[in-house]
Amino acid sequence: MEIIGYVFVIIAFARLLAEGFERLGYPGFLGEITAGMALSALLINMPRDQMELMAELGLFFLMISAGLEVTPEELHYAGRKTVPLYVVTYLTMLVLTLPFAGWRLSSDTIIVAAILSTASAPIVLRLKRFFGEDFIHVALSYAVISEVMSLFIVYVMVRVHENPGNYLPILESVLKDAFFIGIILYLNYIIGIRHKVMIIRFLRRLKSDEAVFGLFMVFSTSLAFVSEELGLHFSIGGFLAGLMMHSDLVGTKQYDRLTTIVSGVTYGIFAPIFFAWRGLNFETELSFVVVEFFVFVYVVRLVVSSVMVRHGDPLTSAVRGAGIASFGVLGLLVGEIGFVSGVLSEHMYAMASLTSVMGIFASATLGRAVNYYRERNSDRAL
Repeated sequence: MEIIGYVFVIIAFARLLAEGFERLGYPGFLGEITAGMALSALLINMPRDQMELMAELGLFFLMISAGLEVTPEELHYAGRKTVPLYVVTYLTMLVLTLPFAGWRLSSDTIIVAAILSTASAPIVLRLKRFFGEDFIHVALSYAVISEVMSLFIVYVMVRVHENPGNYLPILESVLKDAFFIGIILYLNYIIGIRHKVMIIRFLRRLKSDEAVFGLFMVFSTSLAFVSEELGLHFSIGGFLAGLMMHSDLVGTKQYDRLTTIVSGVTYGIFAPIFFAWRGLNFETELSFVVVEFFVFVYVVRLVVSSVMVRHGDPLTSAVRGAGIASFGVLGLLVGEIGFVSGVLSEHMYAMASLTSVMGIFASATLGRAVNYYRERNSDRAL
């Protein structure tokens, strides 16, 4: 079977299960991940290199979509709450991981703690109906920070592994990454002040949505290329491109044109492939220790998140905590990078993978249960 046949099978089956999960009240991407797990035993001879490329494009478009959902100002405002939350969460996960790693602080514990502190931006967007629009920017800000940090941590550990004892290249890379992101945000600020009207007028002259999308893709792929050359993951460039194209800069009409076509391409084609690919590559081991690790980690993280984003209503606090503690499919990617690079052991990779997937299901189930309880109480009140 040619690559197009495998793509057809994966998208069709992934969307079928996604629709089933949506009807059950769960986010559709859970069905897409499940589809990948189910197909892993059947699609043995598929061209993995080509499918991996398409899955990476899926991550790229998902990060673009996440960037389009928030403005730099909202990210900055929400970051005041989420940076301390991330620091507390990471340190807590690091301490919880130590007993399962022989009480040794190593690349295993450092990377697994990063994976367990993640809340995926694409998943937060799909879970937002469980905790409301008023909290979405805080949750999305946490997701972005945790994703960037998890990718940063695993790449730093890979560089340390490749150049033991030589930390100067790592420091240079960190400074270059910080400088690049700072320049992008500064340019966004300057352009928004001086050239906003010019940009809106230029985009209005474009007669088709495809032209707007084409220009945006040139811009986003350019940032992705620069990101990867600097040692960042290329999807960070896609997120920054989406972050810059907010409605305040390009105008509401042009923003709607862009988001409509990006959403169709992302969730209609590439996102199902990405989520299914993560399911296809899902590796874990089922044992009492692994299950115990998941239960222990999830309960502690849910409690920590709920307390730090608490609301007057305990149920709202629980749902917000579940949104922050939703882990994420990106954790599987980070684990895979660490495992393939030799900085993450197979046992810890398996435990982190199961925790990531089960955490997504647990958070979605908790959100659904709370929503059902509230709806039932409202019906009784009527």
